[in-house]
Amino acid sequence: MAEIIELARFTVPLGQQEIEVQQIEHVQGGMPLLRLRIREGKRFTIFDIDPLTAGALSAVLQQWAAAQRPAT
Repeated sequence: MAEIIELARFTVPLGQQEIEVQQIEHVQGGMPLLRLRIREGKRFTIFDIDPLTAGALSAVLQQWAAAQRPAT
């Protein structure tokens, strides 16, 4: 059994996909995981990500978002 802790939930403006970010804590111990749940209509895509992969993904997302900001 696992405890699921909701961290964030939002809707993408284009496409209206619903994204949930959850932390998964296993009762037996072990590595906590980050779960991304993306809902498109009736279809779900679920990724369970380890801390190292979450850090790498975070860096790429932050770099991309920063590059998209208009120059001021």
